[in-house]
Amino acid sequence: MLIKQVIELFDVLDTSTVDGKAVKDYLLSVNSEADVEVYPITGPKGESTDMVKVRIPGSNGKWKGGSAPTTGVLGRLGGIGARPEMIGFVSDGDGALAALAVAAKLLDMQTKGDYLDGDVFISTQICPHAPTAPHKPVPFMGSPVEMSQVNKEEVIPELDAIVVCDTTKGNRVINTRGFAISNTVKQGWILPVSETILDVMQRTTGRLPYVFPLSMQDITPYGNDVYHLNSILQPCTATNAPVVGVAVTTETAVPGCATGASHFADVEEAARFMLEVAKSYGRGEVSFYDEAEFARLQKLYGSMSCLQTLGNE
Repeated sequence: MLIKQVIELFDVLDTSTVDGKAVKDYLLSVNSEADVEVYPITGPKGESTDMVKVRIPGSNGKWKGGSAPTTGVLGRLGGIGARPEMIGFVSDGDGALAALAVAAKLLDMQTKGDYLDGDVFISTQICPHAPTAPHKPVPFMGSPVEMSQVNKEEVIPELDAIVVCDTTKGNRVINTRGFAISNTVKQGWILPVSETILDVMQRTTGRLPYVFPLSMQDITPYGNDVYHLNSILQPCTATNAPVVGVAVTTETAVPGCATGASHFADVEEAARFMLEVAKSYGRGEVSFYDEAEFARLQKLYGSMSCLQTLGNE
């Protein structure tokens, strides 16, 4: 379980002065040999956030010359706080909390002699003073930087598959407490939900799986002035790798800028699920999509990569 990591990281993150260095210091306290990179990026309005990148090599990973595939675990959000409007950790921060919990758990596992087969790359951003933005049915969290900037930093070429965790509570189409997953998305195609990923979800939750609906708009880049459920599938616009969204959810619509709205059990469950996906994917036990069928789709209908762009305007 990752309860310890979630609680300790929440304590690190729930402060008005938190930055990337505080997160790095915590991860190094877990494993002094951790490969953690932290640096600021600045948005077009002069506001900034700290990027956090954690590289965790596997026993047969590519970073050490092996052949096992590399998993990306990304925590998507506008910010972990909306100060001064809201005081405290906001619901939107759950994605960062879950991704960093995965990093902390993997680093702790390595100190105890347990290594995954494949490499794992974990990344998120740390901003305790993010803006809010109007949205229906409830307000969105804004971001100090553009989504394209975050994609550029997080969606690195080495990733063979990506799971993206994002708070996805501000809607009326996912009506359950816990987390839900998306179809696999690859190069503009919304593909079938992976049966092997559903298997991982069932065994980690002990429940039947929840899958949230996707529209074509959701897999297009921000900035094209069309509806998006939220930013959970934005990494798919910047990579050829398959992407699955992991949405931390509620039964009712909850604003991303709400405080007191994070549920430790839900965040821990989503984090544990992503860790198990990374374990199984590195061993070749999980497939994000059917490669032969994807090739046939492209042969029959051509490329859908235009949906990874801002379009013709």
